[in-house]
Amino acid sequence: MEKRKLEMMNTDIQIENLKCGGCAATIKKGILALEGVKDVAINIEKSIVSIASEKANIEEIKAKLSKLGYPEVGDKNTVLHKAKSFVSCAVGRLDS
Repeated sequence: MEKRKLEMMNTDIQIENLKCGGCAATIKKGILALEGVKDVAINIEKSIVSIASEKANIEEIKAKLSKLGYPEVGDKNTVLHKAKSFVSCAVGRLDS
């Protein structure tokens, strides 16, 4: 049987509400839990999440980011998103 090597895909998503390492820790933990995601790198200064994945659904990743309180730049950034990001920021600081 021939094993096919899955092609890695790299995607950068610029997000709202990213403030600190606590936020980054929450995002990384949440995105790594998605199927197919192999690595997550976060540039806090530029508010960019870089995802290395095998077959991850980019829309699923964006939805997860939004659910965590970090919508993609250009999407709605509601009071609820800001509140969620504030809470996940605090939780991420405690976990890291």
